[in-house]
Amino acid sequence: MVLEALFNPFELKKKPWEMFFAGGLYTIVGMFLAFMVFKEQASIVSLFLIVLATVPVMYTTIVNEEKLDLKYKKEWPVLKEHTKVLLFLCFFFLGVAATMTLAYIFLPGSAVNTLFATQHISFGRTTGQMITGNATLTEVFLRILVNNMRVLFFSIVLSFLYGIGSIFILTWNASIIAVATGYLFKTKLASAAVAMGLTSISAYFNAASFSFFRYMTHGLLEMAAYFAAGLAGGIISVALIKRNLGRDMVLSDSLILILISLIMLIVAGIIEVYITPGLVGYKLIK
Repeated sequence: MVLEALFNPFELKKKPWEMFFAGGLYTIVGMFLAFMVFKEQASIVSLFLIVLATVPVMYTTIVNEEKLDLKYKKEWPVLKEHTKVLLFLCFFFLGVAATMTLAYIFLPGSAVNTLFATQHISFGRTTGQMITGNATLTEVFLRILVNNMRVLFFSIVLSFLYGIGSIFILTWNASIIAVATGYLFKTKLASAAVAMGLTSISAYFNAASFSFFRYMTHGLLEMAAYFAAGLAGGIISVALIKRNLGRDMVLSDSLILILISLIMLIVAGIIEVYITPGLVGYKLIK
């Protein structure tokens, strides 16, 4: 009960940046305990421990957001309140992803292989299926969008069934992004070191900025979309239990959140396929 007591869910809307530190703290504790106690399954158990620490804050938040649907009669004030929640959830995601990325970069290789064993398999499978040949950017965009829609669907389903089930998916995605970013960082830094004969500060920051923008220019918007969908699923779940689903704006508000999440996913896909490659200088299709 100590970890969750450090952050007041009713204050997080006013100080959303605190969730960045919450995500970092939960990640450090979760990874340490998983490594020390469940070493062989540390890559999955660490995610479970992070989610477990987040349960009180998330459950209280979802219940409170469902109450707001009953309180307000117009959609805009409710959406403003939901936006505050999405903001601190994005900070939480950044805290988890940043901490895991730093762990991936700076921990010894043996610890990294243990803590990210499952993520390495998933990341290797993803890179092994890189789109090649005669695929057009439109085809790439549609494939990415379909995959993201699938994740969005499961975010809604898990939140509906488990209340905060989508947090596990989002924490998992944060760990995958951490592996991808950390791996890319190490690769770029190693290439710069070979080319220059040393690892300079300039090469270090070039690699860091490239790694960050490669995945986060669209990744953060994707996570916001999943959070919005997960929040909608959680609100429906709480409203159904309380038999408030048919009252006032509960169902319509949840459907609007899902629609907003779909729009954000489309925008994120456009950024990933058409904008980010030009900004960071890499080819999406090989």
